[in-house]
Amino acid sequence: MTVHIGSLHPAPGSRKRPKRVGRGVGSGHGRTATRGHKGHKSRSGFSQPPGFEGGQMPLHRRLPKRGFRNPLRVVYQEVNVGRLQELVESGRLRAGAVVTPELLYQLKVIRKRSEPVKILADGELSVPLEVHAHRFSAAAQQKIMSAGGKVVLHGTVR
Repeated sequence: MTVHIGSLHPAPGSRKRPKRVGRGVGSGHGRTATRGHKGHKSRSGFSQPPGFEGGQMPLHRRLPKRGFRNPLRVVYQEVNVGRLQELVESGRLRAGAVVTPELLYQLKVIRKRSEPVKILADGELSVPLEVHAHRFSAAAQQKIMSAGGKVVLHGTVR
């Protein structure tokens, strides 16, 4: 027997008919339509906030809070000078290229477009590059300049 698209069937027992609630008493799911009797869970439009524990004090309010969370903290995506050298050696960047956060995102060096980029000094750089970033460590800035490159601050953070 040949198998073709018209002869394919799901495996026995893998497909179950949906429960059809509220379709009359004879269906077995009529009247209260499997919602039980009364109470807010039986009403239409019922929704419950996440973490609700039936009126008991929720866990996130019972646990003590510790420390300080700075709402203005800026998280930088770090790129080392050595990583830029690797990109040049692999042929994904050419000497003298303009390296922007957008380009780093396209090359999958950084993960997020929205977070600022900081260039750090780990590794060596032997080709001139014009590097645009939100921050530079002093040593990274010095390494880029000594390789004949250019450092450009890219916009402001917040």
